[in-house]
Amino acid sequence: MSLFSLAELEAAAELVHRTVPPTPQYAWPLLAQRLGAEVWVKHENHTPTGAFKVRGGLVYMDGLVRSGLNISGVVSATRGNHGQSIAFAAKKAGLRSVIYVPHGNSIEKNAAMRAFGAELVEHGNDFDTAKAEAMRAAAEQGLHFVPSFHRDLVMGVATYALELFRAVPDLQRVYVPIGLGSGLAGVITVRDLLGLDTEVVGVVSENAAAYALSLAAGRVVCTDTAHTFADGVAVRQPDPEAFALIAAGAARIVRVSDGEIAAAIRAYYTDTHNLAEGAGAAPLAALMQDVRETHGADNLQRYQKVAVILCGGNIDTAMFAAILAGQTPNA
Repeated sequence: MSLFSLAELEAAAELVHRTVPPTPQYAWPLLAQRLGAEVWVKHENHTPTGAFKVRGGLVYMDGLVRSGLNISGVVSATRGNHGQSIAFAAKKAGLRSVIYVPHGNSIEKNAAMRAFGAELVEHGNDFDTAKAEAMRAAAEQGLHFVPSFHRDLVMGVATYALELFRAVPDLQRVYVPIGLGSGLAGVITVRDLLGLDTEVVGVVSENAAAYALSLAAGRVVCTDTAHTFADGVAVRQPDPEAFALIAAGAARIVRVSDGEIAAAIRAYYTDTHNLAEGAGAAPLAALMQDVRETHGADNLQRYQKVAVILCGGNIDTAMFAAILAGQTPNA
């Protein structure tokens, strides 16, 4: 059963578009030359927060306000883009927002969250540890905890998939990054609601492969670490609901290395002059890997019109400079 109906999704899109205009999808010719296929890029780096998550925050916060609950504020955990989304939407709704991040989080994402009105708290060494503390703080302080995966968040971010599939309905394959899974779950749901046969491929870091391991095992599998500079996919514990949707609707999950992600960031800049953060470049890295590998080359004979989701462009200046210089950042 679908998380939401097409009518509900269209209403969510109308809500989102009051604040966030539809983002473009472009077929870049240099990417086509590089990869031997017509490659459409969905530019979620072109939103007010520089990432797709803002859509989900707006829909979630609208539902929270309309619920009539007596809420003084919200709290959540993030590596950056979800936190910006919640801070952005909470400020619009007149609510306090407290955002937990791990120590060593992106300096520039932290600054952006504060600029959107968030009270930032650093705790732990990774997302999952920060999340546990945020949940504890919510109970202690009487704040509403905003998860990273929820029906309204998925419905919000799924509005980008609605834009993409209606603009380019004959896509044969779409590559989508996986953090906790809202983006991939949204793409799968919209594909099914529109009755399309587009193949949907999830992408994870090989150093944060919990969803790939889970798909292989047929059950949720957690990892002890998630050491990748692509912070948007640095997750150790899959969400069970997200995993169920992904297992039912994704063709496969590709694992990419940090070196491949860095190469994709360089390719984006060279071929399109767009900034891509690590998670944003992961889908292109997976497509580039498919082109290199035998099974991928064979598949691409059948898949000549593909899309990649550039989910965000929030990369720190120093990291981007190092990548352009040919380096691969350490996690």
